[in-house]
Amino acid sequence: MLLVKTKLGVSCIEGIGLFAAEFIKKGTILWRYNSLIDLRLTAREIGELDDCCREQIKKYTYREKDSNLYVLCGDDARFFNHSDEPNCLDVCDGGENDVTIASRNINQGEELTCNYALFDMDLIEGFYRF
Repeated sequence: MLLVKTKLGVSCIEGIGLFAAEFIKKGTILWRYNSLIDLRLTAREIGELDDCCREQIKKYTYREKDSNLYVLCGDDARFFNHSDEPNCLDVCDGGENDVTIASRNINQGEELTCNYALFDMDLIEGFYRF
């Protein structure tokens, strides 16, 4: 669940992006996994969905390295775009303590980015590339 003020906007990286709606100090926790908001799904659960639903879920989930489960962020956190030089750092172990932290000061209006290679097995295993 997002813990800072954000807004959605047109991204120069990819389609829609997540932008800081306030100054964010380095070290601030921007997002924390919250089982009341965010979902962890198995490949079997996703496979049981009809084609249209499965396509939407796969579009907005990532497959965790440690648990191999798919995570669907229940808020706008699903609009973090990838960067090889991100301004956010993801600390993930597949548990309840997964967080995204500002790796430097982030100005209001700046797009929030993370490195998918730190947590997304589908990227790591080459299912998609940038």
